[in-house]
Amino acid sequence: MIPRLLASGALAALVAGCAVGPNYRRPALEAPAAWKEAQQTADPSLWQDARPQDAQPRGAWWEVFNDPELNTLEVQVVHANYSVEAALARLDRARAVARLPKADLLPTLEMNPAYDHFQRSLGSFGGAGSLTNDDFRVPFDLSYEVDLWGKVRRSFEAAQAEAQASQAAYETVLLSVTAEAARTYFLLRALDTELEALRKTVELRREALDIINQRVEVGLASELERARVTAEVKTAEAESFDVERQRTELEHALAVLCGRAASEFSVPVTHLEDNPPPHVPPGIPSRALERRTDVAEAERLMAAANARIGVATAASFPSLTLTGSGGWQSAKLEDLITADSVVWSIGPTLSVPLFAGGRNLANLKAVRADHEQTVAEYRRRVLVAFQEVEDALAAIRLLAQQHEAQADVVDASRHAASLSLNRYTQGLVSFLDVVDAERGRLEAERQAARIRGQRMAATILLIKALGGGWT
Repeated sequence: MIPRLLASGALAALVAGCAVGPNYRRPALEAPAAWKEAQQTADPSLWQDARPQDAQPRGAWWEVFNDPELNTLEVQVVHANYSVEAALARLDRARAVARLPKADLLPTLEMNPAYDHFQRSLGSFGGAGSLTNDDFRVPFDLSYEVDLWGKVRRSFEAAQAEAQASQAAYETVLLSVTAEAARTYFLLRALDTELEALRKTVELRREALDIINQRVEVGLASELERARVTAEVKTAEAESFDVERQRTELEHALAVLCGRAASEFSVPVTHLEDNPPPHVPPGIPSRALERRTDVAEAERLMAAANARIGVATAASFPSLTLTGSGGWQSAKLEDLITADSVVWSIGPTLSVPLFAGGRNLANLKAVRADHEQTVAEYRRRVLVAFQEVEDALAAIRLLAQQHEAQADVVDASRHAASLSLNRYTQGLVSFLDVVDAERGRLEAERQAARIRGQRMAATILLIKALGGGWT
């Protein structure tokens, strides 16, 4: 008997070496040799790419902007953002779930001690009295399902891949919220610069209105000029309130990103200096795919779906369970743990699915469709990754050109405003010409401030599109 059981166990172990279902192979993708919108400028040694391993941190990439206030905000985002906290909880859960299939590869062992007291009347046998009996048992039950077709191993593969996908998803959330915080911060700084230009303009226009009022009193200016200048003062004030509203909304958004209540959070007013943003070399497209955590997440989900095909396929094959029981059983407690009280049993159980109403086949088709969906989603994310890098590179290039052109506009508008004021003091033009020139100067300076913020935001989007990095 024992030799036959050993032979059966050896055969089962041999069969268990196979696993049904397709082995995973990542789809081949053709990446462009170079970025269409890339420019070869600056020193690439100033930037270090993020590592391709999903588990590696994306790094304090925001330090490349050399802004202490931004660094402080980003530390708060990393440690207090609730989206990051939720993603971390999902990761912990995925890691715990990934350990469940591994337990199925091992046998289960249970101990179920029991005591029964029997009492039977002897009246039915023509006698008197009753018969009593005690039964003490300490059994150990062993059960092990032989993984004949690799069902458990495929489940383990799927769970591990899903845990790795959750790791990548966590890194994606972390990179997204830190990038959004940096983008919001620089747009807020650009609004601070706009506000400063508006406040100076309001002061100048109020001074001009005082002068016009004096000139009207002595008949040197018309009521039309006074009305126009008054309207310009009120227009600048109204625009200031609108920019302040936008700044307040961005400040509140930063509060949420930092895990703070908007009523208890503020960012001090600081102008955005007219300095070029840091240069981030884009590298080559194939390396960008290695760094993109959202692409890594899609690839791992694709691997998990592939493994699930093996699980669904194995459901149509027989399953073999080895069971055993051993322990002690005695009518007397003092005789329980003795050699004469030992009991044991062992034997296999074979379960063969004969008819399930097409359930297994339908489930297999559904799992295959799930896999096809993950493949399509993986390919889509790859294309989106390429698009986002190209978009960011194009924005950086065009905004740099726009910044240069706008700088000329600012210089010209300031010169025009100065000339107009000089001509007015000489009596050569009306004050309305001065107002028009000042309006052009203000709009040029505000647009220059917006472009500064957009350049910083475009650089941040490029860092995000490349998967992050650090200096």
